[in-house]
Amino acid sequence: MHNEHKLKIFACRSSRPFAEKIVKSLGINLGESDVLTFSDGEFQPSLNESVRGATVFIVQSTFPPVDNLFELLLMIDAAKRASAHTVIAVMPYFGWARQDRKDKPRVPIGAKLVANLLHAAGCDRVMTCDLHADQIQGFFDFPVDHIYASTVFLPYLRDMHIENLAIAAPDMGGAKRANAYARYLQCPVIICHKSREKANVVGSITAIGDVAGKNVIIVDDMIDTAGTLTKAANVLKDMGALSVRACATHAVFSGSAYEKIAASALEEVIVTDTIPLSADPEKDKSKLTVLSMAETFADIIEKVYNYEPISNSFIN
Repeated sequence: MHNEHKLKIFACRSSRPFAEKIVKSLGINLGESDVLTFSDGEFQPSLNESVRGATVFIVQSTFPPVDNLFELLLMIDAAKRASAHTVIAVMPYFGWARQDRKDKPRVPIGAKLVANLLHAAGCDRVMTCDLHADQIQGFFDFPVDHIYASTVFLPYLRDMHIENLAIAAPDMGGAKRANAYARYLQCPVIICHKSREKANVVGSITAIGDVAGKNVIIVDDMIDTAGTLTKAANVLKDMGALSVRACATHAVFSGSAYEKIAASALEEVIVTDTIPLSADPEKDKSKLTVLSMAETFADIIEKVYNYEPISNSFIN
């Protein structure tokens, strides 16, 4: 570490385990901080060590509740007001990213609003992983380091040595990602086409491509209710797929997602630790494999801190 500004990494509450893995990988200590909670639910984070002149990284995924986003904003504000030289938001999961455009009249563009809030809080840079839409990077007026989970997924999939492999996109929007995975693994692509009746409710799904006799891996950026994923898996199995697995960066897992996955045709669901899995022991996690993104983030943090290029850290 030869930068003249001290490196400090702090964690908000929801991403503390992830931040602890990052600092372990870097061989440093996590910054001291705590949160005072008032009886009405209002909370006030505080940094319990000096950050004057430091390069400060604050780790927090902004999945619901909205308190997670607001805690990050308050921590950024605290660091700025304590004379930090640079404040970088490390957001393994960038929440509200599905609101990246006006898809019907009179709706907000939530992802742009979050970008504006981070800017208003005093954030100098954002580091995130597998944005729901790549163009969200353009919502920011400061640098965005967009990390791809393919850096951990592709070596894992390659080392499985699966024969008759095919990569599937769960919808048209995921075709670009599926194509990139298929190119790396040198296998064909299947595209699933779905019609949605309303948000979080899938109508019908059909698959385009050669499914029979293939071991299929569905790739996506997130699993929310798991409705699309499990329906697509069951359709692919009905069409003659030998096996169906899934690979998705962000394990949002809302509603009955765990139950749907357990009851589906999926053999394995590979996710990352950008969002912690439910601590509920009743949830069936037997099909889940969790790969950590912490070392990848630690590597990028170290390079950004030392003003080194990060382009060679990506698998295209």
